[in-house]
Amino acid sequence: MNELIEKEKIIIEDMIYEVRGVQVMLDSDIAKLYHVETKRINEAVKNNPDKFPERFSWVLTKEETKKIRSKISTLEIKGQGKYSKYDPRVFTEQGLYMLATILKSKVATEVSIAIMDTFVKMRHYINYNKNFLPHKFMLLEKRVDENTQRINELFDKFDPKEIVKDYLFFEGDFYDSYSLLLDLFNTAKEEIIIIDNYAGKELLDILKKINKKIIIISKNIDDVLKKKYEQQYNNVSFINNSSFHDRFIILDRNILYSCGASFKDLGKKCFAINEFIDKEYLIKILETIYS
Repeated sequence: MNELIEKEKIIIEDMIYEVRGVQVMLDSDIAKLYHVETKRINEAVKNNPDKFPERFSWVLTKEETKKIRSKISTLEIKGQGKYSKYDPRVFTEQGLYMLATILKSKVATEVSIAIMDTFVKMRHYINYNKNFLPHKFMLLEKRVDENTQRINELFDKFDPKEIVKDYLFFEGDFYDSYSLLLDLFNTAKEEIIIIDNYAGKELLDILKKINKKIIIISKNIDDVLKKKYEQQYNNVSFINNSSFHDRFIILDRNILYSCGASFKDLGKKCFAINEFIDKEYLIKILETIYS
């Protein structure tokens, strides 16, 4: 946990609220943790609108603002001293990842990691109570709306860690490696980022049937192939970037995998697909892509 948070005895769990069925944090609370003014947080969104779709961040409605304020024990929004005249902006876990790539400071990075760890702990706490303490979970259910419970159930069911139990593939494992790749792509809810300097026809043949937003990062994009693909399909966008050597997959800007083989060579030789648990690596890779 970040030393500043521990020193000031800040409990991040108390700053996370349920809105529209997902866990979010207020702009003012994030600003307090980052040691910046709230307007800095909102300026980051205003100056980078393409990086903050509504599923990452949005301004609360009057009703949502009133509901959140009713959950706060005093007549103050934390970090503001009194109610602001405007409706607050909130950020989901994915929105916080993106915010950390824009507010490039040591404090922002360290605090973001602490926040993300808290989101994960809260999900695990809910799942633990559900699976092992059913009577206690009945009390917890009263505090968590039905949509959030459905999301957590889906999170359990489609946890990519369960898919990657056999992540080491040997020469000749063409089907198994191809099947795993499809399973990983299917766990993404909305977006897949693929980093591969040898992305080509073989990868596009896989992606053309996936109805999700896909971004390919590569330094060797065939312009003719790209043009012909975009004339027929609209699910893939391309970014030319020469900063990467290895292959990576990022799902919903939330989960990061490395892949030892280029996606066109799956099964030709022994290779592995591994998940990075440390969120700091995810943040740094997103910074490299969008800096």
